[in-house]
Amino acid sequence: MKAKVRILDVYSGRYSVFINEEEARKAKLHPDDLVRIESGKKVAYGSLVVSNLVKPGEVGISRDMLDLHHLSEGESVLVLPGGQPESVRYIKKKMHGEKLRKVEIEAIVRDIVDRKLRDIEISSFVTSLEINGLDMDEIAALTIAMAETGDMLDIDRKPIMDVHSIGGVPGNKTNILVVPIVAAAGLTIPKTSSRAITSAAGTADVVEVFANVSFELDEIKRIVEKVGACLVWGGALNLAPADDITIKSERALSVDPTGLMLASIMSKKYAMGSQYVLIDIPTGKGVKVETVDQARALSRDFIELGKRLGQYVEVAITYGGQPIGHTVGPALEAREALSALQTGKGPGSLIEKATGLAGILLEMGGVAPTGMGKKMAREILESGKAWEKMKEIIEAQGGNPEVKPGEIPIGDKTYTFTASTSGYVTGIDNRGITGIAKAAGAPEDKGAGVELYVKVGEKVKEGDPLFTIHAESEARLDQAIVQARRTEPIRIEGMVLQRIGNI
Repeated sequence: MKAKVRILDVYSGRYSVFINEEEARKAKLHPDDLVRIESGKKVAYGSLVVSNLVKPGEVGISRDMLDLHHLSEGESVLVLPGGQPESVRYIKKKMHGEKLRKVEIEAIVRDIVDRKLRDIEISSFVTSLEINGLDMDEIAALTIAMAETGDMLDIDRKPIMDVHSIGGVPGNKTNILVVPIVAAAGLTIPKTSSRAITSAAGTADVVEVFANVSFELDEIKRIVEKVGACLVWGGALNLAPADDITIKSERALSVDPTGLMLASIMSKKYAMGSQYVLIDIPTGKGVKVETVDQARALSRDFIELGKRLGQYVEVAITYGGQPIGHTVGPALEAREALSALQTGKGPGSLIEKATGLAGILLEMGGVAPTGMGKKMAREILESGKAWEKMKEIIEAQGGNPEVKPGEIPIGDKTYTFTASTSGYVTGIDNRGITGIAKAAGAPEDKGAGVELYVKVGEKVKEGDPLFTIHAESEARLDQAIVQARRTEPIRIEGMVLQRIGNI
């Protein structure tokens, strides 16, 4: 059918195309059908919405469609059934547990990027990977396909360092310290980060509190070549664009398939031109990788994948048995990270992990002798050089370099949980803390989250504060309180755990 474009002030998140009910009936099109829009040599795909918002002879285009395709108000286009892409057959193949060939993986990724695959089909693909997994041949093919369907960054400053945590441990704002430490030592580290998938705050969510994180590729190149580093959101770039689309399905399903995680992380590193990559795998109860054996197996996968991509990869298996630092949630974590950079001091877990990871990168980059990297990293942090470099990064990214951590606004609707008994903190449930922070509104509500007052091993008395929930609305606070009472994330016990009598 021929129609004139009508741009609707609607952001559907589903790349929607609207046509009138009468027109849909004539064209034998149904809601959620894939439709193809042709205008000369331009071709766009979208998911059909049947609505009387548009008149016969019009085709409505959502704002998110316009982000991908340049269509003008009143432009004449042809609206056709999109048909079923061949890649749907390959998704079904993976759903049945079969191995995919390189060309099949490339077809799936290309159709994801071109939006030929609808949300339900992308979710089916993600689910098939969660259930059936990928072998290393498939992971390497997926990684390269994800990178090469987007832009590639070429930075003149070499060597290019990179660091990435696979996540899972609450409060992991570590890289906000690592990046300026490494850059202050003269190395180049363009850090792209994702937003939270299953956590209460990704690195990009935290940095966005005090600086811009959304930039075009040429802007990032300019920032990095000027100050030697950046802390930006990868989703604002056309770097491995399929990754950002699949992340939406992962977030909705609360899954993070291992093969897709490997491809997601390493495709961004490949596209950024990273030569030396350090992967942080937090390990412990309540995180993605619960045992050291599992972490070692995943480490081997990262290293092998790096070899196939021509990158040198090292892995740090880190302690993830409880939250890092004392804060969980974007604004709370921003306060804690910036304060640590400004003073050179902070919670032991945060400083220890940040200097440990930065030290490995300093050794990998050849600016610190083997075994001396951590000492050098701590000296850079304590001397104030890392804070000076962070101020350069903040200014280059459009933030206020004179930001005062304590003035960053946090949620003013609060509730504090206290110890119901005296004893020792014997466990903190990572998933429980994350769940509470998310119920409070994190990461969408920047000021929402959890502030912890105790750590495992500490002695508490009845009535001592354990943690405070911060929210930006009373409704969200109430939800978080209910979540906290249901999960009881902090366990307190005496040193005598049980008494068993004479039977």
